Amino acid sequence: MTSNQVRTVLGDVAASELGPCDYHEHLFQVSQLLPGEELDNERLSGAEAAAMAAAGLTAMVEATPTALGRNPAAVARISAATGLRAIHTTGAHHQGHYPAGHWLEEASAQDLADRFSNDVTNGLPDVATPDADGPARAPVALSPLGQPVRAGLIKAGIGYWRISPFERRCLDAAASAALTTGASVMVHLEYGTAAWETLAILDQAGLAADRVVLAHLDRNLDPGLHAELTAAGSYIGYDGMARHRQSPDSALIDCLEAALRRGGDPKRFLVGADVARATRFKAYGGMPGLTYLPERFWPRVVRAVGADIAQEIIERNPARLLALRPPV
Repeated sequence: MTSNQVRTVLGDVAASELGPCDYHEHLFQVSQLLPGEELDNERLSGAEAAAMAAAGLTAMVEATPTALGRNPAAVARISAATGLRAIHTTGAHHQGHYPAGHWLEEASAQDLADRFSNDVTNGLPDVATPDADGPARAPVALSPLGQPVRAGLIKAGIGYWRISPFERRCLDAAASAALTTGASVMVHLEYGTAAWETLAILDQAGLAADRVVLAHLDRNLDPGLHAELTAAGSYIGYDGMARHRQSPDSALIDCLEAALRRGGDPKRFLVGADVARATRFKAYGGMPGLTYLPERFWPRVVRAVGADIAQEIIERNPARLLALRPPV
């Protein structure tokens, strides 16, 4: 394994081949927190991905982790059909996504780490329904090339100013799996809270900040905080666009500009859309769809920060984060 390889659902590729990347997206997802918003139709999700690719994005992270409707084999088929390079996550989401007594909540940190590591090293389970993604491991999903579909990123999540015992175990497991496999870690921060606390836990487990992306920092429009986190080495994700009830897109762009002015490291910002709902996918009959990021939001970012920094954010930074490192 070399440090310039990214693990996609169709195999490892040179990081330089990724191109413009949506670092946080979902093609498949089923959660008790989003009733009626199921992304579970391969044909429709494939059509949405094709539109995304036609709009200029060449890579994406499929950020749906364990037991939330993920479908790695279908993602691989969509990737092969569209040419969109897809990096699949393993790991687990925050506790609210799982019903009480879910088998994941009963697993130890070591059991979780072993499962997450196996997803990266040997392949994700072939699951046709959420119920099949259970404690009894299913056969490995295969790509159209007949190869195992492996994860290339590890996910964890926490609640709003809360890290439950389960979420702490997942953070410890994610760090352990990252060190074992060389993959990086994405952490869902509810409304961008507890960023420093999360980094401290991962650091205590031995994982450096430059192997971590903190998702949803733009749900907390604090440019000073963003600058400080990137100066500490962490990647941070701006993925709250087209959520005008919370913040207009202009607020996100203004915050990005302000964070850069305050010393934010341009090599540590990432951008994604995190649409994640059937009512927001055009192919499912909703809007604005996965083309919103490349067609409507991104040109405004380029005008605001300049082409060089914009290319860093959407192309070079995800390639750097997603590049596998030699295991520790």
